[in-house]
Amino acid sequence: MVADQLRVVPRPAGIGELFQLLRDGQPRTRADLAQETGQSRSTVATRVDQLLASGFVAAAGEASSTGGRPPATFAFNPAARIVLAIDLGATHARVAVTDLAQHVLAEVNEPIAIAQGPEPVLARVAAVGATLVARAGRTLADLVSVGVGLPGPVAHSTGRPIDPPIMPGWDDADVPAHLGGLLGSVVLVDNDVNLMALGEHAAVWPDVDHLLFIKVATGIGAGIISDGRIRRGAQGAAGDLGHIAVPGGPEVACRCGNTGCLEAIASGQAVADALRAEGLDVATSADVVALVRAGDRAASLAVREAGRDIGKVLATCVSLLNPSVIVVGGVVAGAGEHLLAGIREVVYRRSLPLATQHLRIVTTRTAGRAGVLGASSMATEHVLSPAAIDALLT
Repeated sequence: MVADQLRVVPRPAGIGELFQLLRDGQPRTRADLAQETGQSRSTVATRVDQLLASGFVAAAGEASSTGGRPPATFAFNPAARIVLAIDLGATHARVAVTDLAQHVLAEVNEPIAIAQGPEPVLARVAAVGATLVARAGRTLADLVSVGVGLPGPVAHSTGRPIDPPIMPGWDDADVPAHLGGLLGSVVLVDNDVNLMALGEHAAVWPDVDHLLFIKVATGIGAGIISDGRIRRGAQGAAGDLGHIAVPGGPEVACRCGNTGCLEAIASGQAVADALRAEGLDVATSADVVALVRAGDRAASLAVREAGRDIGKVLATCVSLLNPSVIVVGGVVAGAGEHLLAGIREVVYRRSLPLATQHLRIVTTRTAGRAGVLGASSMATEHVLSPAAIDALLT
């Protein structure tokens, strides 16, 4: 066999990489870790002691003895620290405290107007977060990171919103610095739909490498999981589904300045506006969903037609990205099968058979928690990465 045909699998070298082996929660002995890493037992013993002292790893009992004293085992301790996860929408804030395995310890969902601007909104969520930390029986000293989802474009590298259309006063706001100063912790920020994709993927579809999360609410957006990772694009604008023109759609003016955008035609607000023009008492996406659940025929037909329009755009995405799962979330997803039926009808008809052969189109299964679970996942991955653990413990 020639040299370029040999595949060498690198073994963990530093303490941060050794820690990654333990994050699956499976108890291991020092001997197990030495065998998996190829490191000497003395090196492994030193690093395990460091991890034990940090609290990120804890004793997990004893392994079966093959003669003599049973060896001690060790495992990841997700309760060692906590993370604050914040999912901000146009009119709500869901805030949760989680452990390092994304288990929710305390949570609240309350109305909040993003249009109030960054200072009052961030001050409010910081106060809510501090209250939740206390409710979970912890202190801010236990808080290692904060994850935030915003309902608009975000430069993920800086955490600053970029000209967000429904967030007046937020453009280029230094959200990490402002919120970090209030909570005394590192803050990571991303678009809310990216975090919903991360949360749904981690909680429900961990074995799926190619997933699209579609949020249908006041606006419409998509989070893209490809090869098991979130894809943000060059400037963090990937997944801006709502501002793709609907093929054959009406030339309705959109807030982005163009006409015929999916958001202007099929978002929850667009459907609400259309129904109100027909004389129905409806103002918001939630009102539309309530009418559908009450059996209103006009609302049900309007939501199904919105699903067809969304399907026209998604059919292109399916051909381009070839996902195996499309998850539909957001307020309008509460309308259930009416929305999904419209989407499925068009996607399965317009996409190539190879791309749709095993494609599943489903509603979210995280009961409104996708955003906070994704925010927790993003924040946790940052502080538990090999480089972060190396920096903390060496």
